[in-house]
Amino acid sequence: MKVSLEDIKKARETIKDIINTTELSHSISASKLLGSEVYFKYENTQRTGSFKFRGAFNKISNLTAEEKSRGVVASSAGNHAQGVALSATLAGVKATIVMPVNCSISKASATRSYGAEVVLKGEIYDEAYEHAQSLEKQFGYTFVHPYQDPFVIAGQGTIGIEILEKIPDLDCVIVPIGGGGLISGVALAVKSINPKCRVIGVQSDRSPGMACLYNKQTVDQAKKRAATIADGIAIKNPSALMYENFISKYVDEVVTVSDDEIAEAIVFLMERTKTVAEGSGAAAMAAAMHRGLNLGKKCCVIISGGNIDLNIVSKIIDRGQILRGRLCELSVIVDDLPGNLSRLTSAIATEKANVLEVRHDRVSQGLSLRETRIDFTLETTSIEHVERIKRALEATGAKII
Repeated sequence: MKVSLEDIKKARETIKDIINTTELSHSISASKLLGSEVYFKYENTQRTGSFKFRGAFNKISNLTAEEKSRGVVASSAGNHAQGVALSATLAGVKATIVMPVNCSISKASATRSYGAEVVLKGEIYDEAYEHAQSLEKQFGYTFVHPYQDPFVIAGQGTIGIEILEKIPDLDCVIVPIGGGGLISGVALAVKSINPKCRVIGVQSDRSPGMACLYNKQTVDQAKKRAATIADGIAIKNPSALMYENFISKYVDEVVTVSDDEIAEAIVFLMERTKTVAEGSGAAAMAAAMHRGLNLGKKCCVIISGGNIDLNIVSKIIDRGQILRGRLCELSVIVDDLPGNLSRLTSAIATEKANVLEVRHDRVSQGLSLRETRIDFTLETTSIEHVERIKRALEATGAKII
């Protein structure tokens, strides 16, 4: 499979009147945090909420009339599904999308709203992919692969051209990796235009297949679901074809990040850049924040998608705030005597923390008859602030657990 810079330029002409040329914005707060001039490429504001629309529209636009008449089928955890659904609708083509049974409800609903038939099958993406292939054979559909397709890769690569048109002297671009279509297209475009620009790929440590392949580590082939907030890049088995043809040739480094690190990045993006990113969309920022990467003087972080499940937003915010020291949950054991709660809250007030919630527990296992456990949820300012509060509580005689 071959893709050239000329293919990416052709893709740009094909999709330019349909896609959003998304904003590329300098972030003062991220630049101060990371010690480099940081720019964000906001593909979370793309039509359908992710970069996937680019590749899907380019692919369907290049189908023959006969291929379009048979309808298309695709497999996706969510974003490719929406990209194919909208692209097919715009082209007047019937679309069937296979999604894992535990995919985001909001992404499945959005896919239907764009005009596709949704089939739920399999615990992980790989199983949904296998079922989509069986439907292709059974009904004669044209398969639209989420990443292993030259037209899809070329469509995603248009992001690389847009970035370097604005920042030709870019030193580094950080890109999330699921199947590898985005990083393959972007890396090919970037290296063709500015070979000195480093390309860094990021995967979830819950599904690190491509990172293992790139770093010459054993790839876990177990067929089990990877529970991660970065569901959009949770592909268990990496594509050797994508690795050999693109990632091994054009990518300089591949790292992994944890769900906690992604949650912290999501909260940072919400608070400081006023943008909403889903787990996979914030993975590149998580790597920039936590992996000590060589960013150079100018760095671009691709925010690849914003289709976050609203049911988990509050959990992600709370987790991110805790990791940043902005929210604290701690428990203490004290003697069950009048005035102890007052002494504890006074110590907290002295340290200028805000009490959000208090809970008494006198019956938990491990407590003596004259002891009580008190759980606090506090609004704090930093990890150091939390440590000062702990010391202040211990000074009252409380035992922190």
